[in-house]
Amino acid sequence: MSHAPSRSSLVTVLTRHYEELVDSVRRRFGDRHTAHEVVHDVCVQLLESPEKEGVRLPLALLRKITHDRAISHYRSERRRQAWIDEHANLPEITCSALSPECHHQVADELERLSAAVSTLSPRCQQVFIMHKIHELPQKEVAVQLGISLKAVEKHLKLGMTRCRIMLGYQKAQS
Repeated sequence: MSHAPSRSSLVTVLTRHYEELVDSVRRRFGDRHTAHEVVHDVCVQLLESPEKEGVRLPLALLRKITHDRAISHYRSERRRQAWIDEHANLPEITCSALSPECHHQVADELERLSAAVSTLSPRCQQVFIMHKIHELPQKEVAVQLGISLKAVEKHLKLGMTRCRIMLGYQKAQS
């Protein structure tokens, strides 16, 4: 009765057939250095993963694992190289600093927005900041604050109206 090879016997088979596996990958993908990397990765994978039970043909399994790893490596390298090639010809973009006038306008608007938020009730401030600043979904805001989704919507509407008025985008209703 034959028993299944353990992880250590798979590593032993890999060690015994290391050069054969490297040559197989090299023939298929053309790079001996990459072939060594792939077979090394397979060895690490075997050492880190749970033992395979019931392996009757360990060399065939190792060839399959090595082949699959080589394909994965090859595809990954092609994607990486395509990204590099695509971005190699991008024009240099210089960041133009804001003019002093524009910088002043932005700072003033930010100050007015901050003032508008500070006039909101504490609960309305919490809802507004969690949703608009921290970008939490309304449902998550409701859960974290222990309030209904309708209450969140009401607070957001009040907060947005106050901000629009304070920033001069909307007139106050009488």
